[in-house]
Amino acid sequence: MHLPASLSACNVSEEAWPKNNMCEPSIGYSNQELWWTQHLVNEYHAEYPGELVKTGSPYFMCSALPHHWRSNKTLPVAFKVVALVEVGDGTLVTIRAGNDENTSAELRNSTALMKNSVAKFNDLRFVGRSGRGKFVGQ
Repeated sequence: MHLPASLSACNVSEEAWPKNNMCEPSIGYSNQELWWTQHLVNEYHAEYPGELVKTGSPYFMCSALPHHWRSNKTLPVAFKVVALVEVGDGTLVTIRAGNDENTSAELRNSTALMKNSVAKFNDLRFVGRSGRGKFVGQ
């Protein structure tokens, strides 16, 4: 998952974001620098048990995707992006997907508005030959 760099209502400067791929483990941050996010991660795990996974960005979490899913079918649960930093309500969030075979998968319903630090994508669909029919690595 790649998050857009233009979150205008986000209070975290773009320079503070990790420069690596958002889905890779963050190597630029030590545990001491991000101690303040751990209680937020625990809080969201309690609110959404078993649903959320960490991303390569220490500022966002997202829903876990099924390992196999047929194209153009609604996901079993709404896909969520959760901000661990303040992002203003009404901020438009757009997600993109890809894999080794198709770096830019076609998505339907891939935009949502942030509300209470959660962007909920109710009918996110992977369309056509997006490469989603195989294995999803997070």
